[in-house]
Amino acid sequence: MATPPFPPPQKQVGPSASWERGWEKPRGKRGRPGGAQQACLAAPLPLSQAPLPLALSPPTWLGAPSLSPGPGEYGPVFTVFLGLQRVVVLCGYQAVKEALVDQAEEFSGRGQLPAFSKDFNHHGIVFANGQRWQQLRRFSLTTLRNFGMGKRSIEERIQEEAQCLVEELRKAEGTPFDPTFLLSRAVSNVICSIVFGNRFEYSDEKFLRLNKLITERFCIASSTEAALYNIFPEIMEKIPGAHHAGHRCSQQIIGFIKERIQVQQASLDPCAPQNYIDCFLAKMEKEKHNPDSEFCMENLVMATFNLFFAGTETISTTLRFGFLILMKHPQVQEKLHKEIDRVIGAGRWPSADDRRQMPYMEAVLHEIQRFSDILPMSLPHALTRDTHFRGYAIPKGTYVYPLLSTVHYDAEHHASPEQFEPRRFLDSHGRFKTADAFMPFSAGKRLCLGEGLARMELFLFLTTILQAFTLTSPVPLGEVSIVPDASGVSRVPMRYQLLVVPRQA
Repeated sequence: MATPPFPPPQKQVGPSASWERGWEKPRGKRGRPGGAQQACLAAPLPLSQAPLPLALSPPTWLGAPSLSPGPGEYGPVFTVFLGLQRVVVLCGYQAVKEALVDQAEEFSGRGQLPAFSKDFNHHGIVFANGQRWQQLRRFSLTTLRNFGMGKRSIEERIQEEAQCLVEELRKAEGTPFDPTFLLSRAVSNVICSIVFGNRFEYSDEKFLRLNKLITERFCIASSTEAALYNIFPEIMEKIPGAHHAGHRCSQQIIGFIKERIQVQQASLDPCAPQNYIDCFLAKMEKEKHNPDSEFCMENLVMATFNLFFAGTETISTTLRFGFLILMKHPQVQEKLHKEIDRVIGAGRWPSADDRRQMPYMEAVLHEIQRFSDILPMSLPHALTRDTHFRGYAIPKGTYVYPLLSTVHYDAEHHASPEQFEPRRFLDSHGRFKTADAFMPFSAGKRLCLGEGLARMELFLFLTTILQAFTLTSPVPLGEVSIVPDASGVSRVPMRYQLLVVPRQA
């Protein structure tokens, strides 16, 4: 019996289209690839019937417009038109895992987002492919490890920065404040110490301006204009809006990075590199006669941008969501305080080794990441070769969106996923347990290369803050909203006011 054709496009964003001819399941005995026959696919919905793709995935209960299907509506694999481009969408843990982990090589390519391609032009790590991506990722992983990612040296830097943050929070003295840029400066200083070799004072106006640019760029990436730009870049390029402001933010950040590179280039000792930029410059000099080398100034600037941006905004956004959630759930915060008092007390700094004795903190951190789901769509993947997936033959170069929201909100793996419930990461004895359907750093060959650093930062920053303070809301808890302010490529919490109450030593 012939297998059914490749699932039809279920939605379209863009002008209504005529019937399409497209991919299909391979034919032949026992599902083996057969002839290259084409099947007629159902017509996609016209624009007037389809919502804008501000997010392909966030749950609608969070108030975000969504193209994500309802449970069982289209199945775990379907196509969708983004403008005139047909992409494959993966929903649910099993489909995403089979693609990114079980068939990691085939799904390891990176699709492009026009709103970011204008900034990076395929340079750096995140939006690169082929040899460029492989060389830069391998180098960056090795260099970050050599400078202490996951080791005690970087742990000490985070501990010291967390104490600086505590001292800044004490200055609030019972006055409500917006924690956005204070958190971003603390987190940013950690990656600055690795990439640039030094931290900045919180009072440094240039540093504050830089962090505001990073936060603004992250928010713009989730705007309606940016979503439309990714679908209709040629049209949106001619229309004013926030999507242009995003590029201007990026250019200012790039300008700051170039200034730092020039300073370090002038004082470089290739035999004794002090940070990531030094190591890259030394590698450039070593391979300057190698025509196949990807170590050039353009890739240094953009790789530094990748590390600086991801190492600042994703972690600080997760912490902002975490603070907001803990304000909303004081009973969770109370349990965390008891665990901190029992394991650490007030007489020493929290350390990474404490995590093994703090199952509830570990569970809360995992639930904050699952619940906040700050990268709901992931970034687009691209097939590196013609691929058979779940019985379908999909051409090389096809863009694939693994919807991480449908992993984190997969009801088959997370009971009542719309509820914040740390106990889902605890067994019946109160011990921490992992969950398969948990991919805040993506999975497979495109797994975030800073995962180890991010996990350590989240634990040490949150534990240190809760050791010193109780986080409270200046407004009634019923008025505390967890609905994101923006939800697209990324999800950003609404700006809010926070009160920190010192705990008794």
